[in-house]
Amino acid sequence: MKYRLLRYLIPTLLGLSILAAQARPASWHRWFSKIDGTTVCLQTSPGSGWTYGGGPFRDARCSIPDRRS
Repeated sequence: MKYRLLRYLIPTLLGLSILAAQARPASWHRWFSKIDGTTVCLQTSPGSGWTYGGGPFRDARCSIPDRRS
């Protein structure tokens, strides 16, 4: 019984670790403040007081476009 569990558990864990190794970081996006027009570059929305300004980008300065799909 114990060996039967290991026979399925090890390949499953190996497959999941391969998928995790292929993950890439989130893209960066440009956001503009609705209040004063300040521009920030973040990976997530800063909130309701901001409008989307473009992206995705590869770097935290939003200067290198991210063309990966």
